[in-house]
Amino acid sequence: MRPLLGRSGLEHFGLRMAAAALLCFLSMSLDPPAIPVGNAASFKFAVVAAQFNGRLADGLLAAVVRELRKAGVKERNLTIVRVPGSNEVPYAIKLLAKRKLPDAAIALGVLIRGDTIHYELIASAASDGLQRVALETLVPVINGIIVAENAAQAEARCLGSVARGAEFARTAIAMAALKRELSR
Repeated sequence: MRPLLGRSGLEHFGLRMAAAALLCFLSMSLDPPAIPVGNAASFKFAVVAAQFNGRLADGLLAAVVRELRKAGVKERNLTIVRVPGSNEVPYAIKLLAKRKLPDAAIALGVLIRGDTIHYELIASAASDGLQRVALETLVPVINGIIVAENAAQAEARCLGSVARGAEFARTAIAMAALKRELSR
């Protein structure tokens, strides 16, 4: 009988835990909350989309705009800005949050694993920056930067069956409504 805490036992336990964590993560990320799309005509939104991985980012942006329009958002209440990459998104979101005073902002970008950890560094910096902007400006910021292991995952989330863009728009509407309700 092999000891549970021996090297191979820990490796086996570690692999099982990693597999369980991955399954939990996958089930959570593929099981979004059901957010009703109410009338959002009175809300203002700011959207910043990275141009890197353009076809995928364009797909996300199109889905966000389509969902916001479906909820009644007028063109005059929607500001869209394009920036070179995901690393520049938090800066542009902060400028818009301070200048345009949106009810919510949506950050869009697509990062795909490459041969180095560069995508992890950008993902972490962008996520931290977006959270900081939300807390400093009191504008809800929806982190719609897709971080994918490969092109197929990114394509499924940006152009395919996973429909993240629509989820980001519905989340922004829900947070704009919450902000308005709690600010009274």
